[in-house]
Amino acid sequence: MSYSVEHTIQDGIERIAYRPHKRKFKTPILMQHGMWHGAWSWQPWQELFAKWGWESHAYSLPGHGKSTQRRSYRWCTLQYYYQFLAAEIKRMSRPPVLMGHSMGGALTQWHLKKRSDDIAAAVLVASWPSRSTMLSLFRVCRRYPLSALRSFLTLSAQQVVATPRRVGELFITENALLSPQELHAGLCPDSLLIVLQYQPPFWKPPLHTRTPILWLGGSKDVITYEPIHRASAVDYGADYLMVEEAGHDLMLEKSSRQTAESIHKWLAGKKIV
Repeated sequence: MSYSVEHTIQDGIERIAYRPHKRKFKTPILMQHGMWHGAWSWQPWQELFAKWGWESHAYSLPGHGKSTQRRSYRWCTLQYYYQFLAAEIKRMSRPPVLMGHSMGGALTQWHLKKRSDDIAAAVLVASWPSRSTMLSLFRVCRRYPLSALRSFLTLSAQQVVATPRRVGELFITENALLSPQELHAGLCPDSLLIVLQYQPPFWKPPLHTRTPILWLGGSKDVITYEPIHRASAVDYGADYLMVEEAGHDLMLEKSSRQTAESIHKWLAGKKIV
């Protein structure tokens, strides 16, 4: 194996670091997972990027993966989650490439709004849109109306991912790297507040950032409609990649390697070393 893997839990936070034996790039990659997921969801890409010479770090937010839960997930907010992302960025040896999936993309945008001088680039992987999650919320509510009602009544988003069948419908397509059962087993409860919070007037995108941005969307993304990904990239003036025949969890799809290669080539084109 051309890399080493370090899995730690310190102060209740799970971290997984992949370090190539022959490191070709000084800039590390920091990976922020999305709702329900954890650091484990980045494993396919961490392995690939390590083979290509990148050091990468993934961590799990409290109550996700193997990180300790610190407050009821019903009362978790984006501000609460963001403080952990900000702490992870400070832990990096130098400004990292910040890679955020879904809600992790929202946290990445949050960071771009607060400051951007401490990251080298941002890669938004099937991220929440630039302006609002309202359309995505409507699409999920229309698909699962009773579960959506229960979620609003309890402020819990767990009902939406209650079964492997639903998880398969929402996140992946056929022949993904994980089966719906395997993916469902790794998911955890999460808060509906964070979705409701990511709306005007509570949220406005930081459209005037000089940080290089790559936005990726899947053509079969059920949660976030692909044209919304495209429009969000336009909002930011970001480079855009639409991944054909891919669902929401781009790093777990059958096209995972090709998508990672596209990111790798984009970083090289931006002279991230």
